[in-house]
Amino acid sequence: MPYFLLAQAGVGVAAGGANAFSSLPLTLASYALALPPAALTGMLGPVRPLSVAAVRALCGVPGERLAEGPARSWAARRRASAWWTLHLGVGAVLSGMTLAVPPMAVTLMALPFVGALREARLGWGGLGTDAGPYAAPLLGAGLLAGLVLCAAGAGAVLARLASVLLGPTGADRLAAAEERAADLAVRNRLARELHDAVGHALSAVTLQAAAARRVLDTDPGFVREALAAIEDTTRRTVGELDAVLGLLRDGDPARPGAAPAPTLAADLDGLLARTRAAGAAVTARLDPGPAGDWALLPAIASREAYRIVQEGLSNALRHGAGPVDLRIRLRRDARGGDHRELEITMTNTPAAPDGREPRTTGGRGLHGARERAALLGGRVEAGPHGNAWRLLAVLPLAGADR
Repeated sequence: MPYFLLAQAGVGVAAGGANAFSSLPLTLASYALALPPAALTGMLGPVRPLSVAAVRALCGVPGERLAEGPARSWAARRRASAWWTLHLGVGAVLSGMTLAVPPMAVTLMALPFVGALREARLGWGGLGTDAGPYAAPLLGAGLLAGLVLCAAGAGAVLARLASVLLGPTGADRLAAAEERAADLAVRNRLARELHDAVGHALSAVTLQAAAARRVLDTDPGFVREALAAIEDTTRRTVGELDAVLGLLRDGDPARPGAAPAPTLAADLDGLLARTRAAGAAVTARLDPGPAGDWALLPAIASREAYRIVQEGLSNALRHGAGPVDLRIRLRRDARGGDHRELEITMTNTPAAPDGREPRTTGGRGLHGARERAALLGGRVEAGPHGNAWRLLAVLPLAGADR
């Protein structure tokens, strides 16, 4: 209606001040001139989500067949504009019919029963009293039926065209795929952090509690040490869990009060001590090179290396039987320059079948370790190696500066 009124004012001025409503040609001219401004308005970005909402509510088109959000490309804008213009154009015609046809139909249907109407000259030509008073009700009923059919047909056509003109374009599908990939990456990251932080702690605490229960009456000193280790493990895990939940809530891992992410340089000794307190014999051979090299590791490499070592020790606690041989070394380039990669090797003897979980080629934890290494362009290999089980991780350090 705003477009039509604007066009009607222009047509009236062009026609020398004539009233466009009093002339069918001027009314049709106003209608035609109202469509281009509607099409230009349809190029605006917010038009598509408004149209999609209307189609979902009124046309019953499934949501997966319609695009989400504002149009991102000019092609999508043109398609949305085409649907917008068609919607308004057809809607204007149906609105005019809805205003005019029902009063006319009711008058025709009442014609045989109201004498004043039979004597009046309505000026409708073949639809008025000239058609005969007893044919008029049939004409009125036909007009109402035609209006209903026109409205239903227009709705069906618009619903059919909506999925074509308002459906997702290639750019929309690509953007949606990128958004899903980013969301999945965040979820995978949170899953890795929760698995590594909580899984290792639960494995260690379970073994420590089981060992303390077995010697409760015979070795009180060991029980005290186990309880102290459980307390330390759970306290640290609560801090790590709070940091991970902070990521889940607001994406801010560095908010005040959050525990810092553990690193190889700062937390490896504590991890080894807690693992030994759980009953595992761990031999660590560390080759950091000159003093201070651990602290000079890139932060992201130090964090991911710690988690990989933690996962290997967790698997040794759950599935292993013999001592764990851990070796971490920094490799330099052939000319003795900067460190090029960090190599982590961990071996231990698989447990005999005694009710423990059978060791496989890797579950969620090893899959997460592979993802961590892949972030740095490295690799993780895990599987039988001779009579032992070996985990080998190689993390390039070049470019890992965050």
